Amino acid sequence: MRFAVIMAGGTGKRLWPLSRENRPKQVLKLIDGDTLLRRCFQRINTLFDHRNIIVLTNKGYADIVRDNLPEIPYDNVISEPEVRDTAGAIGLAAAVLSRFDPDATMAVVTADQVIKPVDVFNKALEDGMAFVEKNPDSLITFGIQPSFPNTQLGYIKLGNCQKISGCENDIYEVDSFKEKPDLHTAKEYLSTGQYCWNSGLFVWKAKRILDLLYEKLPQSKPPLVKIQAHWGGPNQEDILAECFVKLPKISIDFAVMEKASKVHAIKLNCQWLDMGSFSALADIIQSDKNGNIVVASASEVADCKNSILVTEDKGHLIAAIGLKNMVVVHSPDATLVCPIEETGKLKDLLQSIKEHGGEKYL
Repeated sequence: MRFAVIMAGGTGKRLWPLSRENRPKQVLKLIDGDTLLRRCFQRINTLFDHRNIIVLTNKGYADIVRDNLPEIPYDNVISEPEVRDTAGAIGLAAAVLSRFDPDATMAVVTADQVIKPVDVFNKALEDGMAFVEKNPDSLITFGIQPSFPNTQLGYIKLGNCQKISGCENDIYEVDSFKEKPDLHTAKEYLSTGQYCWNSGLFVWKAKRILDLLYEKLPQSKPPLVKIQAHWGGPNQEDILAECFVKLPKISIDFAVMEKASKVHAIKLNCQWLDMGSFSALADIIQSDKNGNIVVASASEVADCKNSILVTEDKGHLIAAIGLKNMVVVHSPDATLVCPIEETGKLKDLLQSIKEHGGEKYL
């Protein structure tokens, strides 16, 4: 059977003050009144029975995730007791799925991405699932054709390409995974035409990824085996709380993908955006004639250029005069004002707010 696993645990510190510890970025209503989580669900809900869509999120976000996705069963929202990175989250999902369906096909998608057009993405996902069902030892990842030398994303080096009967998309061998490069290296990657951005989207057999985790990350096996054995029983939550924190804090790329054999890739010929910062809004929201991005139900902007102005409060007016290359983000109890080029310092700012007793604003 085919299952989708939505990864929805990110906090989104670079989207403060809208994103908070109890309100992650995937539930912000920044795109036509929809949340990123809702958009992700809508992309895949025609491919999977709603009973086969699982959402992994942090313990504090479970209720807000359920409110966003009332269509899926209550127990399909799985709360991680602590943040353990993607290897732990994927291991947990694979352990649960393979307990109930040893032949489960598992598509891993993330809740904080914008992907268009949907039909192109869905066809690539379908081709990936069809491929691993014929080749159960294989792992599929999805690469994004780079549009500029991005230094904030990992890269995939593609190898030989093969046509597969029944698949519209070509299937590539993956030669290697590359970490975030410097600008010179990123430019070299683009010039070769052999590299794609690493999207963080995957398809594999749940049992296969679980076996690889046990092999490549052996310390993950005892806690996952115990969680799997007790899942669905009266002690499920107690065992999860006891064992999940014992999982190594490491990404699935470091733990498995960079070490495994039979890794393949499909190129996503889509508009793709990892919604990690306010500046990313420029890629999905039409700017005005002066390059300003305004997300507000009421606004007055005079003599401003290349600035970003955001509020979710429908009763709040955003008004600005003479801003140049600035970010202004309003929330009910905090407002961010900073030059666009300084938004990379947001995490330092949040740490300073915490140190000065401002936890209530985080």
